[in-house]
Amino acid sequence: MSSSPLDLAPVMPVVVLADAADAVPLARALVAGGLPAIEVTLRTPAAPAAIRAISAEVPDAVVGAGTVLGREQVAQACAAGARFLVSPGWTDALLAAMAGAGVPFLPGVSTTSEVVALLERGVREMKFFPAQAAGGTAYLKSLAGPLPQARFCPTGGIGPANAAEYLSLPNVGCVGGTWMVPPDAVASHDWARIETLAREAASLRVTATPT
Repeated sequence: MSSSPLDLAPVMPVVVLADAADAVPLARALVAGGLPAIEVTLRTPAAPAAIRAISAEVPDAVVGAGTVLGREQVAQACAAGARFLVSPGWTDALLAAMAGAGVPFLPGVSTTSEVVALLERGVREMKFFPAQAAGGTAYLKSLAGPLPQARFCPTGGIGPANAAEYLSLPNVGCVGGTWMVPPDAVASHDWARIETLAREAASLRVTATPT
């Protein structure tokens, strides 16, 4: 992938799938709504098969793996076709595994020291998690002055009510969230509803205004 996952759409859907059979129609609905970057979390046994199916059958989707916690999961995700990796936090060992995978990666941070440590290691794009609990937009605004080279995908506690505020910040490339993939819509295979929610989320880039 030539471009960063932070630059593909204003919102990155964070998807938890219990059934890999739902992966392709779900991904098609998200892509049709304007959200091509899809993070499938490795929280369920179905996740690798879901990533593999999306990678093979939805060419316009850029599917990544989330909740990546170790070298084994890095290898498993990349073997399944993940085109980027996302972790909720990082260690030197996890960072080395992700950096060696040959795909873009977003290590998770929630403190200034973690951001500085990643910048020291040449990493400039990060997941800010858990965004709301860790200080929200006020915290990210505070980081923009001393650390303007760091860019973030805030995730955790973000929804339609506050996503635009995050997207208006100069150091936010996109936000991650689950609101466009509600569990009841996935369970009932209401792909039209998911496409509508995705389209509304994709429009946030247009409506977000610089702070």
